[in-house]
Amino acid sequence: MKYELTPDLTTGNQLIDSQHRQLFEAVNKLMDACSTGQGRTQIQTTVNFLSDYVVKHFKDEERLQVQSNYPGYSGHKQFHDGYRRQLSETAAQLLQEGPTVKALGDLNRAVATLVTHIRTEDRRMARHIQEH
Repeated sequence: MKYELTPDLTTGNQLIDSQHRQLFEAVNKLMDACSTGQGRTQIQTTVNFLSDYVVKHFKDEERLQVQSNYPGYSGHKQFHDGYRRQLSETAAQLLQEGPTVKALGDLNRAVATLVTHIRTEDRRMARHIQEH
């Protein structure tokens, strides 16, 4: 399954949407590498990207929320903090175990969690930012 920034996942905020697209591209690249037996060579690059990504992307989102006085900021930040921990654990597992079915399944679950968050919370946040 390829991850795509489909219309139900776009926020209308150029910065946020471009960052979500980068995330999907990085995960797709790892999955493609795994399907051709090249997963081990791609893992470190993907893990490095994901680690940097969540720090920058969440910081950017939180900054936009503060600037627009987003009422859901506290809950959104709480999700971000928990997700950073979850992704860190998943990344460590990938590095330790390699591209096992379990490790890749955990990564897919982590990305699916983020997709759900994008579809609901990020879109709600972006609407607020556009209105303010």
